Amino acid sequence: MTATSYLNQLNHQYLTIHRRKEDFFWETYMGISDDHQGSTQAQTQWTNFLAQADKIAEIKQQLQAAEQITDQQEKSATKQGLQGWLNMFESHAIEADTAREQKAELIRFEAELFEKKQNHVMTYTNEQGQEVEGSLPVLGATIRNSDQEAVRQSAHQALLNLEQWLLQNGFLELVKKRNAFARSMGYRNFFDYSVVKTEHMTTQALFAILDDFEQRTRQSQQNSLQQLAQEKGASALHGHNFIFSFAGDAMRDLDPYVPFSKSLRRWVESFGRLNIDYSAAELTLDLLDRKGKYPNGFCHGPIPSFYDQGEWIAAKVNFTSNAKPDQVGSGYDGINTLFHEGGHAAHFANVKMNAPCFSQEFAPTSMAYAETQSMFCDSLLNDADWLKLYALDANGNPVPDEVIQAMINSRQPFKAYEERSILVVPYFERALYELEETQLTPEVVTQLARDTEQKILGLACSPRPLMAIPHLLSDEASCAYQGYLLAHMAVYQTRAYFTEKFGYLTDNPEIGPLLAKHYWHAGNSVSHSESIKSLTGEGFNAKYLADVCNLSSEQAWQRELKKIAALGERTRPQPASLNARITVVDGAKVLASNELSDADMCDQFERYIETTYGR
Repeated sequence: MTATSYLNQLNHQYLTIHRRKEDFFWETYMGISDDHQGSTQAQTQWTNFLAQADKIAEIKQQLQAAEQITDQQEKSATKQGLQGWLNMFESHAIEADTAREQKAELIRFEAELFEKKQNHVMTYTNEQGQEVEGSLPVLGATIRNSDQEAVRQSAHQALLNLEQWLLQNGFLELVKKRNAFARSMGYRNFFDYSVVKTEHMTTQALFAILDDFEQRTRQSQQNSLQQLAQEKGASALHGHNFIFSFAGDAMRDLDPYVPFSKSLRRWVESFGRLNIDYSAAELTLDLLDRKGKYPNGFCHGPIPSFYDQGEWIAAKVNFTSNAKPDQVGSGYDGINTLFHEGGHAAHFANVKMNAPCFSQEFAPTSMAYAETQSMFCDSLLNDADWLKLYALDANGNPVPDEVIQAMINSRQPFKAYEERSILVVPYFERALYELEETQLTPEVVTQLARDTEQKILGLACSPRPLMAIPHLLSDEASCAYQGYLLAHMAVYQTRAYFTEKFGYLTDNPEIGPLLAKHYWHAGNSVSHSESIKSLTGEGFNAKYLADVCNLSSEQAWQRELKKIAALGERTRPQPASLNARITVVDGAKVLASNELSDADMCDQFERYIETTYGR
């Protein structure tokens, strides 16, 4: 077998295994199928495939053989693809039999815990005084938006109850099993293992960045808490009151301008005007909350995009949100998730390499690199010029300036809190996985969670208690949450570059092609910092985000006023085609598709949402 044929065989072997795993993942996480055993087997097969340590020597041998290829173009392409696979196997290989057995047990145990949690019912008392069931997104939205304190407190208590349920139903055992696996791989604990795997850095190097950011934003955080307590009383700092105390009114005023029914159209038009092209990808969107569905948005690609011996294999990408269209705040939350996951999908649909290993969300893809793509897209929703163009009421009137200013006045003092609410997770997970096994008790871990929230957030309890965050349970997402903060740092660096270069971001048709060229094309063949340097000319720099966190409300508003004023100076482009086949589903039910046109799909979606939910 030649090195080139070896590469082609490896590509197709992986595609088959990966597709089976992803199809099971989608159906079980969407609550369409309860075949958790089949899903576990498919996940185990995929894991075992990538865990083959002997593949490393095998690929190195093929790389040597590739040096003998006389056709220079074939030689370069074959070496490129084989190097991608070498990086992939080096990220996942498990040499020892003990470690492989432990990994298989981890997958099985996590699947069982996931199934139990899917069947666990959470309830709260709603505005009518009725005890009703609530998913994580519903509880979170209630805590943010309900104007009745008793309702917010009831929803918050449901999250605290979930923490205790998890502590009594397997989470601590999961921590022990993960640590045992990591130690068999030569690491002190699972957190150390995960940071090396997801971000290619040590825990010490990671916390050099995180500690610096924590120090830079600490004073802004403390000032905002003191100011809020002075204005609204000490009870405003309670977990169930905190976000509502500073964001409730402004977000309710925005609500009529961002109905969820319009979210699909806003995404299609906004991305189209940015000239974001999905390269003929097939997209499946499951956007509505329902019982049994995974309670957090995500994006996975069953078919990674790549060139197969010169033939373009378009991506198949699934992404999801958890909108409850009849709930206040659902429109903005829903469109935020649509932009975020749609940004992931654009990235994974536009990796133009010659092996599927370059275009997927798993190691060696850095989580920070992957999240930079999605978070850049959802960051646009906070821009005043985007809001003026896309946040329209039922009569087509744009959101008033005073509503945007009120949003800034309520949120900007807490920009540091917003980022530190990400920061708190790695501080907690590092400490959790460093505990001795004898310390892994519900009492100790609960206290650790509250102490960490107090230290990083300045609150006795977070509005989103730490162990209610679903990422902590998921194999690929656990001990990787810091990737979101590293990504935010890169997002604000990217935004600063585009602003300096073009003067604006919203509806700028230059942006999509530049993201495709510098951030998406090479996939994980380049590092996060290398991709940033390719676009901006400088390596990763955290100061841009810290600077934004430390702006006063007035400074932030003046920035946004300039964006609004500049709208009159530029011509708005027509949306380009997204170049994708899109189907919107609710579980097994098809709600809309762009088989005829994007506009027809948006019409279908709006009719369904307005008929079903009345908004």
